[in-house]
Amino acid sequence: MIRTGKVMLAAVCALAVLTACSEGGRVKQPDEGEGGAGDNSGYTIAMITHETPGDSFWDTVRAGAEQAAKNTGIDLKYSNDPDAGKQAVLIQNAVDSRVDGIATTLVTPDALAGSVKAAADAGIPLVGLNAGIDDYQRLGAQMFFGSDETVAGTAAGERIAAEGAKHPLCVIHQAGSVSLEARCAGVASKLPGTENLQVNGADDAAVVSTLQAKLAQDDSIDYVVGLSAPIALDAIKALDASGSDAKLAAFDLNQATAQAIQDGSLEFAVDQQPYMQGFMAVTSLYLNLKNGNDLGGGEAVLTGPSFVDGDNIDQILPFVQNGTR
Repeated sequence: MIRTGKVMLAAVCALAVLTACSEGGRVKQPDEGEGGAGDNSGYTIAMITHETPGDSFWDTVRAGAEQAAKNTGIDLKYSNDPDAGKQAVLIQNAVDSRVDGIATTLVTPDALAGSVKAAADAGIPLVGLNAGIDDYQRLGAQMFFGSDETVAGTAAGERIAAEGAKHPLCVIHQAGSVSLEARCAGVASKLPGTENLQVNGADDAAVVSTLQAKLAQDDSIDYVVGLSAPIALDAIKALDASGSDAKLAAFDLNQATAQAIQDGSLEFAVDQQPYMQGFMAVTSLYLNLKNGNDLGGGEAVLTGPSFVDGDNIDQILPFVQNGTR
C-alpha cells in the first residue's frame, strides 16, 4: 500500500473521524436515552457530488454515506451534477434549506467557491470529499476525506515506468477536473512521454471510438491510463478493436474492472476507497454536530491510494462485489 505523510486512514479506523469544524451548525440537545451510533439524531445532511450519471464509482461513495446516515439517524439528502455551475447551485440550495451539514466534492474549486463560502457564512459545517485536496482549506471546508491525486498519479507513473513504458496515454474524461489533471500530471512526472487525451466521459461510445482511432493512428502508445473504472472498460474495448499491444491501468474500482484485473486484461487499479470517503464524511459531520468533536488540525484524512492487482485481487474482490470497496 502506498503511504504518505498526511493523516492516514489507520489513524481514524475506529470511527473517531471528526472534523475541524467546532464553529457553525446547530447544537442539538440529546433526547433522554439517546446516544451513540444508531440513535435518531434528527440531523439533515446534504451530500453533493460531481457524479456523471452511470458512473458506478459514485454508487460506492453513496453507499458509504447511506450506511453512516443509517448508523446515526441522519436524513441524508444526496444530489449530483457534473456541470460545475449546477453543482454550485445544488450547494447553495442546501444552504438555503438550512441543512445541518454539507459534504461536497470540490473538483472545480473556483466555480464552487461562492457557494462554499455561503455555507460558512450561514454557520453550516462543510467538509470536502473525493476531490479538492489542494483547495479545500482555501475554500473554507473544515476537513477533507479522500486521496492525494498527485501522489496517486506519481505512484502509478513509477509503476508504469518500471515496466519499461515510454509513451502512456492518460485519458481525461471530465474537462476542468483538478483531480484528473493531477493524476495525469503525476504520471507525467515519472514519464515525460505521457500524452493526455480529452474525451467526453458521459458518452461511452464516443470514448471507445476516440480511443480506438488514437491507438490505431499511433502505435508508439504502450500504456493507456483510464482515470475511472468506466473509462478503463471503454479502453478495453478500444484496445481490442484497434489491435494495439498497449497495456492498461485504471484508477478506481468497480466489479467489472476488478474482474478485468483477475482475468489479466487490466494490469492494476489505483484504489481510493470511495465507500470510506462517503462514510467518514457523513460520520464526521454527525460527531461534530452532536459532540462538537474536532480532528486533525485541518489535515486531510487519506483513504488512499493503494494498488489493486493480480497479487491481492482475490482478497479484495468479495468486498467490491459487496459494494463496500
